[in-house]
Formats: sequence, C-alpha cells, structure tokens
Amino acid sequence: MQKIRTFLKNSKGATAIEYGLIAALIAVAAIAAMQGLGNQLKLTFGNVTSNMKAS
Repeated sequence: MQKIRTFLKNSKGATAIEYGLIAALIAVAAIAAMQGLGNQLKLTFGNVTSNMKAS
C-alpha cells in the first residue's frame, strides 16, 4: 500500500509530459513562423531578380 501512495505522489512523469507538450507547441509555432518568413524571402528575391533583369 505504501508503494502505491508513493507512486501517486510522484509528479515527475506529469512534469515531463508538460515540458514535452510545451516543446511541441514551440516547435509548431516556429515552423509556422519560418514558413511565413520563407514565403516573404521568396517574394523578395523574386522581385530582386526581376528588377536585375529589367536593368
């Protein structure tokens, strides 16, 4: 019975899961931000290329 009480009081597993979820959310946000930045860079370099060809 004492082992079950000790097991139920242990919160290390829950903390690890919470940290994992936070890391996953940060990764999703970073991927979304980089996707938007990548599209903007593609547009910018496309404009530079077309302007250099026009000159």
